[in-house]
This record gives sequence, C-alpha cells and structure tokens, in this order.
Amino acid sequence: MIDPVDLTARLVRCPSVTPDEGGALVLLQTLLSDAGFACTRVDRGGTSNLYARWGDKAHARTFGFNGHTDVVPVGDLAAWTKDPFGAEIEEGWLYGRGATDMKSGVAAFAAAAVDFVTDTPPDGAVVLAITGDEEGDATDGTVALLDWMEAEGERLDVCLVGEPTSPDHMGQMMKIGRRGSMTAWFTFRGTQGHAAYPHKALNPLPAMARLMADLSEHELDSGTRHFDASTLAVVTMDVGNAATNVIPAEGRATVNIRFNDAHTGAGITNWLRAEADRMARETGIAIDMRVKISGESFLTPPGPLSDLVAKAVQIETNRTPELSTTGGTSDARFVKDHCPVVEFGLVGHRMHAVDERVRVEQIEQLKAIYLRVLQDYFA
Repeated sequence: MIDPVDLTARLVRCPSVTPDEGGALVLLQTLLSDAGFACTRVDRGGTSNLYARWGDKAHARTFGFNGHTDVVPVGDLAAWTKDPFGAEIEEGWLYGRGATDMKSGVAAFAAAAVDFVTDTPPDGAVVLAITGDEEGDATDGTVALLDWMEAEGERLDVCLVGEPTSPDHMGQMMKIGRRGSMTAWFTFRGTQGHAAYPHKALNPLPAMARLMADLSEHELDSGTRHFDASTLAVVTMDVGNAATNVIPAEGRATVNIRFNDAHTGAGITNWLRAEADRMARETGIAIDMRVKISGESFLTPPGPLSDLVAKAVQIETNRTPELSTTGGTSDARFVKDHCPVVEFGLVGHRMHAVDERVRVEQIEQLKAIYLRVLQDYFA
C-alpha cells in the first residue's frame, strides 16, 4: 500500500515553484509507471504536465483525477519556523510549501489510484491529469493536457479535482462549480498642467475616481440558486505623481470581478465598456480599457457525481459536505468543458501561508475517501 503521508512529504521536498517542475512530476511518473499506468509527459510552453492512464482508453468508464504540483513562492523565508521544502512533521502537522495546496491532494489520489488498480483491477480506466501550471497563468497546464487528450482521443467520463475545499473541518464542503473571474484595466488620459491653473489642464483623476465609485456601488445581482452575489472590487488606483503642484496627464485603475451564472464575461465586458464611454462623454477624458477573462462561471448540477463523492465523504468523516460554489478559481473551470467535474479536498485555511501545513491524519483520511469513490464508481 502507498503511504500518502510519505508521498506528500516526498513531493513537498521537490521545490516546484511555478513554473519549475522541481522533480515532483518525475517522482509521480516513476511511482505510477511502476504500478502499470501508461504515463505521458505533455509539456508545453515551458510548463511540465503528466498524463497517466491505467486501463484501455476504449473502456466505457473512465474516472479521472486532476491536480497540480506547482506551488506559490515561499515569500519571506525568515518568517518561516520550518524549512518550506523540508516536509518536517511535528505534533501531527506536516509542514511545507504546497503541503495543503495541493501536494497532499495529489499524493492522496495517486496513492488511492495505485492501491485500487493493484488490489481490485476495475472494468474501466483510471486517469490522473497533473499539471505544473495551476498557480501561474494556467495557459499551458490543464489546458495543454485537455488539448492533448482531444488530439489523442483520450476521454474522461467524470473528474474529481483534489483542491482544498473545506473551510474549517474535514468533509465540510464540496465544490460543484465556481464563479467566473475577470480583471479590467482602465487608463484615463487628460492634459498635464500646473495645479494653480486647473482650467488650463484636463485632470483625469476626478473621472477615474467617479468611474471607480460608480462601478463599486453598482449591484451586479443578488445571487442565484447555487451562487452568492457577484462582486466587483477596485484593487488599485495609480497615478505615480510625486509633485504636489502638477496635475498629471494620466491615471490607471484596475477592478477584479467574480461573477455568477447570471452573467458571462462578455456581458460584463460590454457593461464596463458602456460605463467607461459614458464617463468619457461626461468629462472629456479619454478612457481605454483592457480585459482578461480568467474563467466563466460554471455549475455541475447536483446528481450522480456529487452524490458519489458525498457518500464517500460522509462514510469516512461522518459529515455530509455542503455543495458550494464559493472561493476563487481552479482548473475545474477548464475540465468542465470536457466532462462533469466536482472538487473535494482538505481543509484549506493554511494554503499559501507562512508555515503552510496540513494534519497528517487528514491526508490519510483523504486517501480513504478517494479510494472509496473509486470503489463505488466501478462497483
């Protein structure tokens, strides 16, 4: 049997800060190949990815897991009390960057998959799609894996993403969807001048302040059946003017929007553009806008897949997980275009933090949940 705690520790010791592979996928490829998985490296654009399949792809049923081995930077090393890549275990906690997000999740589903196909070979296939580009731009990670799968005729019937999902207690929450995410960058251009003679200049800052206030005060919606209300946050307003007697020619502002299934990224873009055009007409300030849509909102309606995972969670934790769409984005936003997808993993309140850590017993519990999911799916 594969020890998921030991595997987590070995993965944490791989310094796989995005976009460095750090040895994590090499470690997993060796483990999975030895267990009879056909492994393919699907590297693209400097990003390392691993696709591992047990079973013939012609099988009618294929269960997939998705996760990532890349981690965010350590930050202030002096603030850590443990080596961020040491995987030290103390008082029941395993410490290290990526211990929570999400090398423990990858270790748990890899260990469960190996034990399952070794002990009870299923009439079907098990796939692990693991990327090294979830914490970065995510353009050549899971997207590259899905592109390769389409070209090669590979298919998942359902997928479970092993991201941390529970706020406080193991088994507390499962994600059946995610809000959409987008960022808009605005540039306001006027005419520079002396602060003592404002009538000879065209100050872009009042227009910037008014537009940001208007956007912030607008209620996008009041929520939908499975989603909280959409949110818009002004995240920066920048001028770069160090002189107190100069009216600047330019100002910049950025907003981030998390939107539910009442909207599309294109629809919100059109609204932002209309608001900027209105402010430009009212003030005479030229306003340019650039938008990046990181992902659309999506929902896997409650049904067979969420029931399957919820049953396993309830048996192993004695908790029935809440079906939620809260939080940020994950690679499930890409998988959802391929097959039904849900997310379930560890308690996530320590992820990305100094002294990131995870309870050892939760890693073991997570493996047990994933193993039960596989057993029930192929029963």
